[in-house]
Amino acid sequence: MCPGRARRPWGAPRGTLYCSLLYFGPDGCLLGVHRKLKPTGAERLIWGEGDGSGLIVHDTALGKVGGLICWENYMPLARMALYGQGIEIYLAPTADARETWQATLRHIACEGRCFVLGCNQYVTKAMYPADLPGVDDLTDQPEVICRGGSAVVSPLGEVLAGSLYHAEGILYAQLDMGEIVRSRFDFDVVGHYARPDVLQLYVNDAPARSVVRGTAPL
Repeated sequence: MCPGRARRPWGAPRGTLYCSLLYFGPDGCLLGVHRKLKPTGAERLIWGEGDGSGLIVHDTALGKVGGLICWENYMPLARMALYGQGIEIYLAPTADARETWQATLRHIACEGRCFVLGCNQYVTKAMYPADLPGVDDLTDQPEVICRGGSAVVSPLGEVLAGSLYHAEGILYAQLDMGEIVRSRFDFDVVGHYARPDVLQLYVNDAPARSVVRGTAPL
C-alpha cells in the first residue's frame, strides 16, 4: 500500500494463506485485494476463505476493473456482485486449461456485457528446478502440466486475441469501450433486463473479523 492512500479494511487474519487477486495502479501502488471466496477441492487444505470485502470493482483510467479467481467464475451471485458495480474489464485468472473454460469466458462477456481478460499458465515439467522439494512427485505427470488458454473476449463474446495454448506469450487487443455501451442497449443484466421486484442480490461486503473492538451491541 502506498503512503497516503487509504487502506481498505480487507480483514485478513494473520497467518492464513489465501488465493488472491491483487490490483496495482500504473504508479505501482496497490489498489485492492480480492481473496478467493471458496477454495476449490484440495485447495481447501491450504487456503482460507475470503470475505465480501474484496468483491470490489476499481475505477481506473482504462475503465472499471474487477475480477474473480478460477472457479469462482462459476458462482453466478459473485458475478452479479461485479456486474452491479458496472464492471467493464473483467479479469478471470485460472488454472483450468480445458475447452469448456473458453465457453465460460465467452459466456461471462455476453452476460456482463464487458471485456473479459482470461489468463492461464503454460507449465511443463522441465520448468521445475531439479532441486525443488517434491519435484519427484511429478514423475507420473504429463510433460505439459498446463497447456494455457489465455484469451481476450469482447462484450458480445467475440474472441479478440487467443486462445493461447502450448506456448508462453503476451496477448494484445484493442478495446473499444464504446462497444460496452452499444452492447447493453439490448441486454443489461443489472439494468433494464433486471427484475428487482422479483429477484434481488444482497452482498455482505464487510470484512469478516474474528475480533471486533468497540462497544458490544445490546
